[in-house]
Amino acid sequence: MTTSPRALQGVKVLDLSRVLAGPWCGQLLADLGADVVKVERPGAGDDTRSWGPPWLKDAAGEQTRDAAYYFCANRNKRSVTIDIADPEGQALVKRLAMEADVVLENFKVGGLEQYGLDHATLLKMKPGLVYCSITGFGQTGPYAQRAGYDFLIQGMGGLMSVTGRADGEEGAGPQKVGVALTDILTGLYATVGVLAALAHRDRTGEGQHIDLALLDVQVACLANQTANHLIGGMTPRRMGNAHPNIVPYQDFPTADGDMILAVGNDGQFGKFCEVAGKSEWSRDERFATNAARVKHRAELIPLLRQATVMRTTHEWIVALESAGVPCGPINRLDEVFADPQVIARGLRITLPHTMAGTVPGVANPIRMSASPVAYDRGPPMLGEHTAEVLREWLGVDA
Repeated sequence: MTTSPRALQGVKVLDLSRVLAGPWCGQLLADLGADVVKVERPGAGDDTRSWGPPWLKDAAGEQTRDAAYYFCANRNKRSVTIDIADPEGQALVKRLAMEADVVLENFKVGGLEQYGLDHATLLKMKPGLVYCSITGFGQTGPYAQRAGYDFLIQGMGGLMSVTGRADGEEGAGPQKVGVALTDILTGLYATVGVLAALAHRDRTGEGQHIDLALLDVQVACLANQTANHLIGGMTPRRMGNAHPNIVPYQDFPTADGDMILAVGNDGQFGKFCEVAGKSEWSRDERFATNAARVKHRAELIPLLRQATVMRTTHEWIVALESAGVPCGPINRLDEVFADPQVIARGLRITLPHTMAGTVPGVANPIRMSASPVAYDRGPPMLGEHTAEVLREWLGVDA
C-alpha cells in the first residue's frame, strides 16, 4: 500500500475483457492508479481462471480453482460477477458504464450489440466515454467476423516467418514466440490509445471508440523486418538467433554452455577481437565494417564459434564486459529471478490474496518519480467485490 499520488487517480475503468490482451491493458491502467472493475461470468469467470495447471494454493495448501495464468494480468482490479445475458444484468452493466471513464472489451465484432452494450449504444448514452474494443482482426475488413488468437495471429502476421531455425538447419521451421507476445503488445497499444483518448476527452469533452486488432499490432511490431521488406525489397527469412542487419548478434557456444554476443558497432567488434586474441579479424576487409560482416556472415560466424568454445560463459562475460562488449548468459526463469540485477530492481513482488494470504508476481517496469505504480490488491477472487462495487459506484444495497 502507498499514500503517494496516483497518475490515473479518479479514472474509472469497466473491464469487460478476458484472457490476455484486454486484461493486460486493464492491469496496466490499474497499476497507474485507475479504479478497474472487472466484470466476469458468474460461476466461471475469465477463461484463464481454468487454464491450469498450475493452480494457486490457499493458505492451508489446498488447491484453489484459479490457474496461475489468471494471476499474470489481473492484479489491482476488483471482480464483479454479472450475467450480461440476463436483462437485469445488462441494466447493471449499463449503469456501471455510465459511471466509468473507460470501457474495455474483447468480444467478437457485434457481440455486445444484442445486450445493448456496444460502443454505439453506450457512446450515445455517454458521449464522453472512451470505449476500447480489442479483436483479432478489427471492426472492418473481410476477416472482421473471425475469432483471433495470439498463436494464429503470430502466423498470419508474419512473426513466425522470421522466428525459428533457418531452412537447411536441423529443426528448421516456423516457430512461435514463447509467450503470447501479440496479446501483450496489443494490451500495451490499447493502454496508449486509452490514455490518448482520455487526454483528448479532457481537452474537448469528446469520447471515442478505439478499434484495436491483434493482426494490425503484429504487423506494426515487425519493425525493421517490415522496413527491410518494404524499402529493401527483400522478404525476411528465419535466421534462428541471428540478426538480419547486424553481425555478430546472436548466440554462441562456450566451453560450458552458450552466451549471447550483441555487437552493435565496429568499435565493439574490434574490442571483441582483442579479447578473443584475434585482432586481425577487425582489420580484415571482409569483417572490418558491419556491412561487410553481414555480407560475409557465412565466413565469420564459424570462426567466431571456434573461438568462443575455448572459454566458459562466465569467463567470456567477465572479459567482454570489462572491455565494453555487450554480452550475457541465456538464463532459465529460476536464474532470472536469482540474477542480482533483477533482485536489485525488485522485479519479484508479493501481492495480497484473500485465500492464499499472498501470491508472487512480477513488478510493473514503469518507474515514475512523482506518481509511482502501486500494488494495492492481488488478483481478485471471482466476484469478490460485487457488493462493494455496486454499492460504491451505483448506491445499490445488499
